[in-house]
Amino acid sequence: MAHLPRRTHSILIILSFQICFSTIFACFGSVFEEEFSEELLLKPLPDRKVLAHFHFETTAPPLSTSHGRHHHLFPKAIAQLVQKFHVKEMELSFTQGRWNYDRWGGFDPISSSNAKPPGVELWAVFDVPKDQVDASWKNLTHTLSGLFCASINFLESSTTYSAHEWGFHPSSGSLRYGTLPREAVCTENLTPWLKLLPCRDKAGLSALLDRPSIYRGFIILNGIVLEQALTVVLQPNSHKTSKTFSSETKLQPSWSLSSIFGRKVTGRCILAKTSNVYLQLERGLVTELENLQKDNTITGPDHVGSGGLKDNPGFELSVRPDKMFKEVKSLHRKSSSVLYEYSIERYSVFEPFDLGLTWKFPVVWSCPRAPLHSMGIKGALLQYLLYPQIGGGFLSANIGEESCKLQADIFQVVPWYIKVYYHTLRVFVDGQPEAITNVVEKMHVSPSEDKVSPGVMELVLKFPCAVKSAALTLEFDKAYILQHLLSLRAQAM
Repeated sequence: MAHLPRRTHSILIILSFQICFSTIFACFGSVFEEEFSEELLLKPLPDRKVLAHFHFETTAPPLSTSHGRHHHLFPKAIAQLVQKFHVKEMELSFTQGRWNYDRWGGFDPISSSNAKPPGVELWAVFDVPKDQVDASWKNLTHTLSGLFCASINFLESSTTYSAHEWGFHPSSGSLRYGTLPREAVCTENLTPWLKLLPCRDKAGLSALLDRPSIYRGFIILNGIVLEQALTVVLQPNSHKTSKTFSSETKLQPSWSLSSIFGRKVTGRCILAKTSNVYLQLERGLVTELENLQKDNTITGPDHVGSGGLKDNPGFELSVRPDKMFKEVKSLHRKSSSVLYEYSIERYSVFEPFDLGLTWKFPVVWSCPRAPLHSMGIKGALLQYLLYPQIGGGFLSANIGEESCKLQADIFQVVPWYIKVYYHTLRVFVDGQPEAITNVVEKMHVSPSEDKVSPGVMELVLKFPCAVKSAALTLEFDKAYILQHLLSLRAQAM
């Protein structure tokens, strides 16, 4: 029996669950059939890794048009939870590790929407009177704790959650946010999430989610109109190649679905309306391939010759795509990203789908950095905003107009044992100090209280369109924690 090569990965896992029922009822009010779709996005990363983003979406009609409380595809456990606690929107994430913004980028939808902080993070909006929101929050945390086999019930403590005042209209007052930074992630959390899928992990794209492969990965994102998304960054094996290059640049490791997941796709989930796999080449990679095309007269990434993509000297795909999409009206004038689409409907156990990418030349590129960085430096909390220059200016705005303003909303929560001196707030625009009144349009501060509540700061900032960078600094101290408190769970602190 043939054995696949041993996969060695670093551990970094993110599981995100997103539930947005208000969107379902508004957009799918005329839909009387439940639907399910599954997608997988694959993307090579600059640091010799591969990003795999699984996206599963289940839609259902409102309760008034459904057959009582019975559902064909929509998870009954989630439906009961929403009805009992009047949950309007909810997002739950389990995270182990951190998203590498410098190497994996910060502008694409995956990093900007799905990259979560370590541990457990929970957002919830309730459709109840404001005096009942805290009680609904506590009941919800206990229910989710049992559903996902986690310590989410510790979020009922006032030291772990906060309430927004005005930063997230129109949900302000009904929204609660809580975190458990040290909650561990294991298969006990992933298994209940997979059980929410119609085919679980027995068929379709979810069959690739082999537990050992996933938990040796770099990243996973899961999100539930019920949306479920799972993103994992994996390190393919670096096989030795007979090719040598004069440059010190290393050849990107080749990979396939069977090599990184240990499995092939044997067909779609029979309950899925659509089942597609996508391969994305981001702008930086496309630019480098185009430069190689000019220097070495190789075929571009969007060219499919008579022999298919196998004729491309830059890389080779094991399966010919069904469709190819190229980004149009890109703000980056120099290049556009390329997306290949593969339909899984025609594959089966007898003809499994096993997409593979083989590199033929060393390619080096970089991802756009995230526009916002947060870090602590010598007792100071720093929020750094970097605005990229695209096409010689910021976006398409006329930077000469004084009326042109850029808005940045900042929401910062700190634990109770960190004392932030909010009066020390300083703002720097393009490296120069700026008066707070010229930048801060609105500000709300709720100082932390020892062993009672965390500190919360909400800001609305306005910058001129010509700004290149901005930084905010705050001084803080860490309080000494009594020894008997260390015996308690870290989440409760």
